[in-house]
Amino acid sequence: MSIPAAVRKRRDELVELIEQARTQYYSHDKPTISDADYDKYFAELVDIEAKHPELVSADSPTQSVGGEATEEFGEFEHPTKMWSLDNVFDDSELDAWFARVGNHNFLCELKIDGLAINAVYRNGELETIATRGSGSVGENVTASLEYLTCIPRKLKAVKGTKFPELLEVRGEVYFSLAEFDQINLEVTATGRTAFANPRNAAAGTLRQRIDNRLEAVAEAKKRAEGKSADSKQAASLAKHVDELERAKSALSRLGLIVHGIGAHEGLEIPAQSHAYELLKSWGLPTSDRVKVVKSVKEVKEYIKHHGEHRHDIEHDIDGVVIKIDSLNEQQELGYTARAPRWAIAFKYPPTVVRTRLLDIGVQVGRTGRITPRAAVEPVLVAGSTVSFATLHNGYEVKRKGVLLGDMIFLRKAGDVIPEILGPVVELRDGSEREFKMPTKCPECGSKLATEKEDDKDLRCLNTRSCPAQLRGRLEHLGSRSVLDIEGLGEKAARALLEEKVISDEGDLFALTAEDLQRSDFFVKGANRELAENAKLLLNQLELAKTKPLWRFICALSMRHIGPPTAQALTREFNSLDEIAKAPAEQLARVEGIGQTIADSISQWFAEPWHLDIIKKWKDSGVVLQQAQVESGPMPLAGLTIVVTGTLNDFTRDGAAEEITSRGGKASGSVSKNTDFVVVGPGAGSKEAKAIELGRPILDEAGFKILLADGPDAAKAHLGLN
Repeated sequence: MSIPAAVRKRRDELVELIEQARTQYYSHDKPTISDADYDKYFAELVDIEAKHPELVSADSPTQSVGGEATEEFGEFEHPTKMWSLDNVFDDSELDAWFARVGNHNFLCELKIDGLAINAVYRNGELETIATRGSGSVGENVTASLEYLTCIPRKLKAVKGTKFPELLEVRGEVYFSLAEFDQINLEVTATGRTAFANPRNAAAGTLRQRIDNRLEAVAEAKKRAEGKSADSKQAASLAKHVDELERAKSALSRLGLIVHGIGAHEGLEIPAQSHAYELLKSWGLPTSDRVKVVKSVKEVKEYIKHHGEHRHDIEHDIDGVVIKIDSLNEQQELGYTARAPRWAIAFKYPPTVVRTRLLDIGVQVGRTGRITPRAAVEPVLVAGSTVSFATLHNGYEVKRKGVLLGDMIFLRKAGDVIPEILGPVVELRDGSEREFKMPTKCPECGSKLATEKEDDKDLRCLNTRSCPAQLRGRLEHLGSRSVLDIEGLGEKAARALLEEKVISDEGDLFALTAEDLQRSDFFVKGANRELAENAKLLLNQLELAKTKPLWRFICALSMRHIGPPTAQALTREFNSLDEIAKAPAEQLARVEGIGQTIADSISQWFAEPWHLDIIKKWKDSGVVLQQAQVESGPMPLAGLTIVVTGTLNDFTRDGAAEEITSRGGKASGSVSKNTDFVVVGPGAGSKEAKAIELGRPILDEAGFKILLADGPDAAKAHLGLN
C-alpha cells in the first residue's frame, strides 16, 4: 500500500522541526521550543514511523541520540556510546513500559536538568571530560578541568578494590538553584543577558573555551607591557582578566552527580546500585536520593513523592529515571537505535499558572521573520517572574484561541520557556478583543508575506533595507561566534544606521574616522573628537579583515549557516568565489551540508545585492579566501590530514586553518586516502582506524614538523624514509 503524500510531508516536517530544535538546544544552549512541544513532535514522528516502517531512515531523529559536537571543541569519541532516554508522561505510558520489560528490581533516581558528561579515568586518574554530543562523539572540554572542583582528578583508593584500567563515568553537570541566581546577578550586572535556566547556565559555563580566554589574557598582557602601550591596552587587559576570572569562578561552582558507568575494563559489577556504591567509595559524587525498589507500586510512590517536593530540591529536576538494577538483565533487554530498553524517564508536567494577557506585539528578526510576543501581567512561575511569552506565529495565536485581555493559563514549558497554553474562557466579560497580525512591517512598512506557499511564518521581504533586519545582521556580524568585533553591539549598529553613517553591512569595512565623526554616538566634547568606542571599532574592523574565511561565511547571514556548516564549506573550497560558483549539487555533497542548505546557499548568491555586499568588502580589503603561506609552493598541496584528540598548542579550528593555508585538506574522517593522522589525548576510534588502515600517525611534535618542513620531513620523523 502506498504512503499518502500528506503523511510523507508531515514526516519530513517533523524531522526538520526536531533537528532544528536539537541544534538550538544542544549546540547553542538556547532552546527555541518547549520541552513539551519537542516531546509532542517526537511522539508524533514515532507514531508515523510505527505505522509506516518504510519511512524509517538513518537520518530520522528516532534513530539517533541528538546533539552533534560543535566545531568549537576538539572531538572526543566515547569508548562506549552514551545513550538518550525514552520518555513517558503519565501512569498509562509507564505501565506500558513495565509490561514490556517485566518484573525486576528497579533503581529510581532524579532526572537532573543539566548537561550530560562523560569522564574517562585510566588506572584511577582522570584523563578526559567530554559532553555527550551525538552519543558517539562529544566535545572535549578537558581544558576546563583545572578549574572544576566537582570531580576528583584521582580516585580514592579503597582496600580490597582495584581501579579498572579504563573507566567511563557518566554524570550530569549542573548549577544549584542558589548558584544559578548568583550567576545571573553577576551576568546582568555586566550588561549581558541572563541565562534562561540553570541547565543553559551550566552548559554555557562548561562549553566555553577557557583556553581561548587564557590566550586572550596573555596577548593583552604583551600589548599592555609594550613600549607603545596606552590606556586602551591597559583597559583591554583588565577586561580580559576580568572575563577569565569570572569564567574560572563559574566553573568552580558547577556541581556534578554521577549516574552511570560505561566501559569498565577489568571490573565486575553485578548491578547499577553496586556501581554507584563503588563510585561513591572512590570519591565520586553520587546522589543520596537513589533508591532500589522491588515493585511497580514503590516506583510510583517514589515518582509521586519527588513530584510533590520537586521545588524543595537544591537543583532543577524535570522527572524521575527508572532503570532495571541488574546489569545482566539490562544487557538481555538491550537497546534501540537511540535509547536503552531497560530505562525510562518519567517527566513531570511543567508548572501552570494563571495571569492576564495584556497585549501582543511583534518582533522582526534578522532574517525578516515576524514573531508575536505576548505581554502578560508579571507572574511568578517555576522560580522566576515572567512578563513576556513567545507565540511563534499568527497561526499559533489563533490555534490557542487567546484574545487580548484574556485571563490565560501560562506555564514554563520544561520549566524553561514561558508558554501560553490557552484562555480561561469562563472568566471572559466581553471586553476581550481579537489580535490581528500586522500586514505591514512595523519597522519599515513593507508588506508582509510568506516566502513559500505552505509557510506559516510571515516575513518582511524587504531584506535589503528593513532597519530591524539591518540591525540584526550587523549585530550578528560583530558577535563573538562570527567576526568577534568589539564595539559593534546593538547600540553601535543602531547609531551607524540611523545616523546614516552606513547604508548596509557592505559599507562597514570602509569606515573611516571622518565617517564616525558624523555620529553623536562615536564622538565626545564640543569639538566632536573621536571617542574611545570609535577608535576601538576602527581597530577591530581592521583586525577583522583577515579573519578566517568561515567567519565571513557566517557573517553573510545566509539561512541555515552557522559555524559548523561554514567550516565544512572551507574544508572543500578555498574562497568565497569558489562557493558562489559551485552548483547546488556539488555543495550538497559536502559533509554536513545536504540539499536544503545547498539550495539556500545557491539562492543567496543569486541575489544581486548580496554580491554588492561582497564586492564592497573586497574593495575595502577584506580577505575572502583561505589564508595562504607567504612564500613558496603549498607544502601540503594534495594531502588529506585528520586531526583528532586534544592538542596543547592548537585548537581544532586553528589546526584546520594551518593545514588549509598550506594547501592541504583538513578532513574529519580517516580513510585509505588519508595521508597523515595527527593524534592527541582522547583520539579514540580515529586513531584505531588509522592503525587498522596503516596510515602514518603523528603526535603534536610531528604535526609541527609537517607544517614547518612538509611531508618528507614528517615521514623522516616517523622513521619512514
